[in-house]
Amino acid sequence: MPSADTYHSLAAARWRIAIALTIVVVVIYFGFIALIAWRKETMAALVAPGLSVGILLGALVIVASWLSTWVYVRWANRHYDAPLAALKREGK
Repeated sequence: MPSADTYHSLAAARWRIAIALTIVVVVIYFGFIALIAWRKETMAALVAPGLSVGILLGALVIVASWLSTWVYVRWANRHYDAPLAALKREGK
């Protein structure tokens, strides 16, 4: 039977990556909101006709969220799912 330490170390690794990625997304999101609140003129600057810095950064916030999800899924597929499945098989 697999040890509890193995389960705990796997769970701890999952929490570390989840917390790290959550912090990254929260900082990006609230940084964007802070720019809207305190740098309106910067956000209103045009990058191209019809495209302001605010719209561009808003789209990048969404892309950053997608990328953080991709990073988590990739990490889970490489480092979490297989060891967890092995532990489940050993436990039966």
